[in-house]
Amino acid sequence: MKEQVVKSRGARRSATQQKGFVQRPARRDGAPAARSINFSPRVLFAYVPKALKFVLAIVILVTLIVGYRVAASAALFQVQSIDVTGTSRTSADEISGLTRRATARTGVWRADLAAISTELSRLPGVRRAVVTRVLPDRLRVRVTERLPIAVVRTSAGHFVWVDDEGVMLGEMKPDDRMPAFFLRGWNEEGGEDARKENVERIQKYLELVHDWDTAGLSSRVSEVTLIDTRDVRVQLAGSDSQIEVRLGSQDQGARLQIALQALDTYKQTPRGSSIISVDLQTGRVVIGFSSGNKSATDPAPQALTENDAKLQSAGADTRVDQAEGTAARKSQKEPETRRASAPKAAGPALRFR
Repeated sequence: MKEQVVKSRGARRSATQQKGFVQRPARRDGAPAARSINFSPRVLFAYVPKALKFVLAIVILVTLIVGYRVAASAALFQVQSIDVTGTSRTSADEISGLTRRATARTGVWRADLAAISTELSRLPGVRRAVVTRVLPDRLRVRVTERLPIAVVRTSAGHFVWVDDEGVMLGEMKPDDRMPAFFLRGWNEEGGEDARKENVERIQKYLELVHDWDTAGLSSRVSEVTLIDTRDVRVQLAGSDSQIEVRLGSQDQGARLQIALQALDTYKQTPRGSSIISVDLQTGRVVIGFSSGNKSATDPAPQALTENDAKLQSAGADTRVDQAEGTAARKSQKEPETRRASAPKAAGPALRFR
């Protein structure tokens, strides 16, 4: 007969726990345990109909837009100060006034900075302007000015500064630094074609300044006429202000030096005071005299020989000079038909050949 072994309750409980089963005590009143309900927004939003979701999204978007506009137009973002830097010739007050008017309705937050920068760049003395925000109530304007490099004498007789792009920057002031010499022949019609012509004149002007400064000749030049850049004309300065020098289309640096040497030589002759032009367009020196000077005497042959030697050492063609002396020696025997056709009043615009 087999013996039956009865396990204790503690042994059975440990065996049950080893299997992973946990027995919870039942409520004494016999009611089952209540299930916990999750009230998270994600669970609740799942029960909302799709149409209501769409309407809710629109309401949120409109609220954000209205809130943005209200915040942007609030007094907090109204322009209180404008910092302008980089101005010396341009008026900082003018730039500040234009910027303030452009932001009067928008404030700092909604200001169209690109449009304001473009408007400021149209000012005559401004090459480039950059406008930035400094929240909440300030704007900063950084200006790059145009640099004046030449003074143009206009058809009305005004002296106006221009830059390398042919933009007029305003009239020359009494305390401004004097340029090397003035520029004439400016196209004042406006338009793209005129601007291109003026840019070409500026480039030619800068080339002449460089060449003549290097040779030490700029001080003897009052102004250069560039109506046609292939026909460069120079009005001399000082005691020679009535003399015009025509240099042609090339080698203006060397030709001006030869012309001045020839002029200094011929001024030593009795007719030196009546010289009104020196022409080197063909590469040869041609001296022009005023026809109003009736008291000029013929230069001595010895003087002509010395003058020709000086001109020849300067690289000029002295055959023209000799012809000029021959014409002078014949002035008492035959009329000077070449000079008789010229105006009698001497002046900068007169040219004789």
